[in-house]
Amino acid sequence: MLAAIFASAVPVMAQQIDIGEVVVTPNKTPTDKSKVGSKVEVVTKEDIDKQSKTSLTDYLTLVPGVHVAIPGGTGQETSLSVRGADKKYVKTLFNGIDISDPTSTQVQTPYQNLLIGGIGQIEVLKGSQSTLYGSDAIAGVVGVSTLAGIEPGVHHEISGEAGSFGTWRGGYSLTGANDTGKAAFNVYGLSTGGISAALVNGLPPLDSDPNHLEKDDFRDININFAGEKRINDNLSVFGSALYIRASGGYDDSGNPPTDNELNTFKTVQKAARGGFNLDLLDGRLKNAFAFQASDIDRDLNSVSVFGPFDGNFYGVRTKADYQGSFEANEWLTLQYGADYERQSAHATDNYGTDTKAHFGIGGFWGQAVVDPIENLTLTAGVRHDEHSEFGGYTTYRITGSYLFSDSGTRLHSSFGTGFRAPSLYELYDPFAGNTDLKPEQSISFDAGIEQTLIDGRLVGDLTYFQLNTDNLIDYDYGTSRYVQLPGTTRRNGVEASLAWSATDWLDIGAAYTYTRTRQPDGERRPRIPEHDIALSATVRPAERWTVTGVVHAVLNTTDRISPSYATFEDVPLDDYVLVDAKIAYKPTDSTEVYLRGENLLNQKYQVVKGYGAPGIGVFAGFKARF
Repeated sequence: MLAAIFASAVPVMAQQIDIGEVVVTPNKTPTDKSKVGSKVEVVTKEDIDKQSKTSLTDYLTLVPGVHVAIPGGTGQETSLSVRGADKKYVKTLFNGIDISDPTSTQVQTPYQNLLIGGIGQIEVLKGSQSTLYGSDAIAGVVGVSTLAGIEPGVHHEISGEAGSFGTWRGGYSLTGANDTGKAAFNVYGLSTGGISAALVNGLPPLDSDPNHLEKDDFRDININFAGEKRINDNLSVFGSALYIRASGGYDDSGNPPTDNELNTFKTVQKAARGGFNLDLLDGRLKNAFAFQASDIDRDLNSVSVFGPFDGNFYGVRTKADYQGSFEANEWLTLQYGADYERQSAHATDNYGTDTKAHFGIGGFWGQAVVDPIENLTLTAGVRHDEHSEFGGYTTYRITGSYLFSDSGTRLHSSFGTGFRAPSLYELYDPFAGNTDLKPEQSISFDAGIEQTLIDGRLVGDLTYFQLNTDNLIDYDYGTSRYVQLPGTTRRNGVEASLAWSATDWLDIGAAYTYTRTRQPDGERRPRIPEHDIALSATVRPAERWTVTGVVHAVLNTTDRISPSYATFEDVPLDDYVLVDAKIAYKPTDSTEVYLRGENLLNQKYQVVKGYGAPGIGVFAGFKARF
């Protein structure tokens, strides 16, 4: 039945999408999703509650075009890719705060530290988005909000869970909303004994295995606040803050890695953002002013055959931005803005390294949103950035969306350019840095068709995408430095998805992504599956009972390993199928108890060559709202 629907309805995505839902990331302002030309996926609070998983990446990995790879258990350094481009090309905003790490090898988000607790909506905007978001937004933008879906009144929510691998988690949320504002405060924590990333005899070690070595534990706490308040008809204020503290163990890198009980890491990340909106001319002229600041403090400690290593990495980001819009008439809205950002990083270790570096980047942009005829929305934007190290770069984006209201068919397309400046590490690391590097530049294109049937209960989408990057920066094993790959790295493929509210007791979702990646030398990019399939179903078999199941299959993936310090080779990874399920019972309308299972087929698989993945896991939890 699913195959027949795919063939007839033009398929897409594992989350339910209602035409007319509001998204923010495509135009940096609330926009009717049915008028957005860029491809944007939405994970709602309802989608999150159906599965009750632990981390943000547990939900991102089921979104079409997104793949997640974790070398070991929960809390290990997480790789994420969008349309075949890894996480250094993805900008992530948590309640408007850029949470990427300027001290990392590339400026990228530490996704392994982000718990799902308190999050109300996730938006994944795909394609080159530098026109609105500047450097690094080559593959897209992930927008996370804790304010979405807050109901009027004051509400408390507590939750807890315990299960396999010595895992427990718990949290508390306080939310409130009225006619003039809303706010959310969340505290969530996680502790797990984990698994060993090292493989024993080619398989993840079991507790009963005499060859089992130490497990890589992980502890994490996320505290966040967000709020907005309207003072009068013209003025409103907003603010958000985030605190993350994560620590645990990790194994020595290699293929396979070496189990090491002495390696530890600790990360503390703090960030805040605040500003105000000023609306004039009866709301036709809108102005938003904001300032944000964040720092991240990372410690890495290890003991190996080379001796002890104690390293500290400290990074700071500050940013000021202005955004305005003017509704010229019923069919034309002009948007514009300017921003300036400064990043700095300081690295020290017990071998005498003491490296400091910083850069600044400022930009201004403008975009026209045009509705020339009914059901047709076009946008055209341009941006110019000035980088303190590399000078000026200009990017642009064009999008279009047209809805055939009689048939429920919508055509959407976007074309854009982007750039990524080399990170401070790629430029100035005393061992691997290369000051001759220049920014990468990209061009992206996508086009698709979305079909709505059965009074909006069935929504399907089919989208073709393409992303080309010139002068890609990569690590060269021969010189042990970062170098520029001359030529164009190409990524293209198809995303297909389906969301069907079949009956009042059954919801079905399906998603499929085909991704092809090729470097200028013809080699594939590592850790990008050629085929990624997700199927989901939620059944309500009786009053107060809900059963949700997810099947996730990943096929034809390769990884890149280094047999020696001077060479590398691409090796295939085995295909795998993961089955997860959750059974929930609601004793009252405001309470829920559940039993959740992960990897129920107990697959022995790898997403990073040489690193084990967790086996079957069973967890019991509860949630209460009052």
